[in-house]
Amino acid sequence: MKLEVHQLNSFYGPAHILFDVDINVGAGEVVALLGRNGAGKSTTFRSIVGLVARREGRILFEGEDITARPTHEIVRRGLGYVPEDRRIFTELTVEENLMVGEQPERTGAPRWTPEKLYALFPNLGEMRGRLGGRMSGGEQQMLTIARTLMGNPSLVLLDEPSEGLAPKIVEEMANAILAMKNEGLSIVLSEQNLHFARLISDRAYIIESGRIRFGGTIRELEESPDIRDAYLAV
Repeated sequence: MKLEVHQLNSFYGPAHILFDVDINVGAGEVVALLGRNGAGKSTTFRSIVGLVARREGRILFEGEDITARPTHEIVRRGLGYVPEDRRIFTELTVEENLMVGEQPERTGAPRWTPEKLYALFPNLGEMRGRLGGRMSGGEQQMLTIARTLMGNPSLVLLDEPSEGLAPKIVEEMANAILAMKNEGLSIVLSEQNLHFARLISDRAYIIESGRIRFGGTIRELEESPDIRDAYLAV
């Protein structure tokens, strides 16, 4: 397994947010973590990369226990994280933003260069000298993902990659994620958009109130309307 999360419990101060969360991701898989807003998706990702101060359980990345590791060490081991709020450097150009994320090539992980990323995201290639603060939300989302890929990760956590994007950009994002998978990258994405997740995912988990309520293939989820209605319907 590329990533194994066992009995993960997370806390914000006295508030208990995640309850015994179990998630597994195989090499080259795209796995969706589905749930309504506030269900615990972002907290799960933040807990995996060490951005939640208090957490209990066990997190294994490529067989290594990273539970107690600080975030910078986790990232240097090849686990990439694309936060929901993008966090690009608005006063740097597209090309400069990419250089900020650069890390050495890794054994067993796809190698990314600026030119390869411009091919993956053609919009970025057309604006490599533009400041980050002068880009649309969709373009910033592409840049955030591209900057993370410059770290040559073997697995990436994508937090709400389709949120707030125009339908055309959502389609481009789906194609880009499938291309990343074809390169051998393992991907976990958190989503509220079930249609988007269906297009690109092999398996899915559903989280609600900090607990995993479903785990299975996309086909199994499609054949379970009662589960979709209970945990994903607005």
